[in-house]
Amino acid sequence: MLARLGPPLAILLLAGPILAGLAGTLLPAFGYLPALGGEAFTLAHVTKLLAQPGLATSMLLSLVPGLITTIVSLGVVAFFIAGFAGTKTFSRVQHLVSPLLSVPHAAAAFGLAFLIAPSGMIARLVSPGLTGWQQPPDLLIVNDPLGLSMMAGLVMKEVPFLLLIALAALPQVDLFRTRRLAAALGYGRIAGFVYGVWPPLYRQIRLAVFAVIAFSSSVVDVAVILGPTTPAPLAVRLLRWMNDPELSMRFFASAGALLQLGVTAAAILLWIGFERLGAWLRDHACARGLRFRRDTWAGRAAFAGMSLAALLTFAGLATLALWSVAGLWQFPNVLPDSFTLKSWIAAAPRIAGPLASTLLVATLSTLIAVALTVLCLLNENRTGRIAGRRAMWLIYLPLIVPQVAFLFGLQLLFVFTGTVASLPALVLVHLVFVMPYVFLSLADPWRAFDPRFEAVAAGLGKSRLSTLLAIRLPMLLRAILVAAAVGFAVSIGLYLPTVLIGAGRLETVTTEAVALASGGNRRIIGVYAFVQMVLPAIGFAVATVVPALIFRHRRAMRV
Repeated sequence: MLARLGPPLAILLLAGPILAGLAGTLLPAFGYLPALGGEAFTLAHVTKLLAQPGLATSMLLSLVPGLITTIVSLGVVAFFIAGFAGTKTFSRVQHLVSPLLSVPHAAAAFGLAFLIAPSGMIARLVSPGLTGWQQPPDLLIVNDPLGLSMMAGLVMKEVPFLLLIALAALPQVDLFRTRRLAAALGYGRIAGFVYGVWPPLYRQIRLAVFAVIAFSSSVVDVAVILGPTTPAPLAVRLLRWMNDPELSMRFFASAGALLQLGVTAAAILLWIGFERLGAWLRDHACARGLRFRRDTWAGRAAFAGMSLAALLTFAGLATLALWSVAGLWQFPNVLPDSFTLKSWIAAAPRIAGPLASTLLVATLSTLIAVALTVLCLLNENRTGRIAGRRAMWLIYLPLIVPQVAFLFGLQLLFVFTGTVASLPALVLVHLVFVMPYVFLSLADPWRAFDPRFEAVAAGLGKSRLSTLLAIRLPMLLRAILVAAAVGFAVSIGLYLPTVLIGAGRLETVTTEAVALASGGNRRIIGVYAFVQMVLPAIGFAVATVVPALIFRHRRAMRV
């Protein structure tokens, strides 16, 4: 009976805030917001928005990085799978890249900034021996006007995400037999993958690709840290307009949020056009019998891209840790002259409050998401998988709709109801983004569970509830804890939902870290970013250690 409540509750909690937020954005964009004096519909705010200087550049800085980030990330993942699936190299890189999914976007962006800045670690490693630099060069690398560093930071995070999504979908396509058949017909390894495996595999991950486009074209925290500033990408400018103390700017910001929704929709439509063009080129090449036997270079290039993304992320995180304990560290010295805990001691009183809020909100939203996910999957078992598959698009809804497009309206709704900056409101908003990742992480292990275990229990007279509690949940404990760790990491990394719904009164480690980005104090930034990085790692450590301790007396039963 309880399982039947899972899907309706999930729909209400996922779609409800999004639809309410979109309505709360759409109406003020056209002038209707009686609480602020907007009694009639008007296009004045839209007209004012379109007259903003640099608006076209801001739109391009949202649209183009969204597409380029997706093209590069998907290309690296696809060619890496094509060239190395089933090899020891593939397994090693998979285990190397998978932990990167837990690294928050802001922490990864700070790490990259500390690496590639004119006074960053890379410049220190090659100076003065290879460059002759005794002072940091006058180069605009971070916050460059083309957004190249921002795109690099996004690619570093989207490659692990798309790889794990593709790995989850890979068992649903017959990769190895298709590869052998293509090889027997004389096709190269990459060509055989593109012709035979990629079409069904891409259909499985298409919604995830749309999610990458939506996020990359409307990202705020990474854009604040690495993106251009004059002008900034559209989403960053929207946040500034929404935080303007002049209340009439809410109309203007809502019109901007509607424009951001249009930019993301345009990016997805352009991507659909690229899909069709790519499919036509693939079919045309296949019809001409092009076999591309010498295509190993593509797989090696993808391997290099995958390794570079992992290397930059790990090196950036190590640099963050180093800066958090650095004393005097002059350029071009590779290491600090001394190490000290002064930065940690100075930051400890200020970080205690945001840390407590971070842990509380992440824990509550993750527990609710895991419970709802289990109820939805139990109902799927009862009604059949087809109904569950049909609802998959709903899981991606919070990921495909740009955050700024509905969070502005949702913030207004919470303001009018007096619940803004309250813990329940913040947990609810975090749940909207945590639930999809928890469901996607747990769904495949849940569906792969052998039902014969439950059949044996039923034959022994056990009820469904006792079978669930005594057999399925214990056997899936590791998968449940990993899904919870993923949700916990997602909640910790959420920036824009916390800034808007927390209204500056409910602060988290992430919001504080991004706020410090404009200050330039690398030691304090290193402390906050390091804490932000460690928290998800603790979640995954718990997901690894707890099952090992619980089942330590049953290791001989491992298959």
